[in-house]
Amino acid sequence: MAVVTRYLDLAGVFSCAMLGGAVARTAGLDLFGFLVVGIISGLGGGMIRDVLLQHGTPVALTDYAYLTTAVAGSVVVFLIKISEDSWNRLFTALDAAVIGFWAVTGANKTLAVGLGWLPAVLLGTITAVGGGALRDIILGRIPAVFGGNGLYATVAVAVAGVTVICSYLGLPALGVGLGVGLALAFRLLSVHYGWNLPNGLDWEPQSKVASAVRRRIGPATGKGEEEKSQPPEESS
Repeated sequence: MAVVTRYLDLAGVFSCAMLGGAVARTAGLDLFGFLVVGIISGLGGGMIRDVLLQHGTPVALTDYAYLTTAVAGSVVVFLIKISEDSWNRLFTALDAAVIGFWAVTGANKTLAVGLGWLPAVLLGTITAVGGGALRDIILGRIPAVFGGNGLYATVAVAVAGVTVICSYLGLPALGVGLGVGLALAFRLLSVHYGWNLPNGLDWEPQSKVASAVRRRIGPATGKGEEEKSQPPEESS
């Protein structure tokens, strides 16, 4: 299980380093900027997790494959000229898988050191979203995890929860498959239909389904109110 967790972690590192490089290109950074942003994006979430666990030196500093993988992801994007929007479209499915990889990894590593289900869900979520949040902060952007781009942290919470449940049932391998599958389905559906969490008391759903419902019932409601507001006609 430890070997599977390591490869899932590295897959997440490479993918998010590439996305970090795409953001660096949009910001007009040089090669050093690409490397810094890519490394922070790829390693940030895992390093936050390992520091919070206080169970030895963060794995990114002891296993050279992590830093090498992050550098490789950044360089790939530096060599291939493609916009951030194109990368986002191209890697929507991969991004969804990465949420699964890291949420599963974070939850399993937390359980492995003897902590309970709630810390496992929390650190699984932090592992999945931490690197991207740090990347956005150093570039002066509002972290994407705070909303407006489909459900993100919510997906990570759900995946980490499934992983913990399967682990408690003695089926950790099943938890990996279900977690990654759930991340793919949940994230892709939320992006496609525009699902987002409420951002205030006056919030209205912005998904395509909600918009269609509002268009269908809006005119009828308005017409009814208009008819009610008009005085009754006098009979002749």
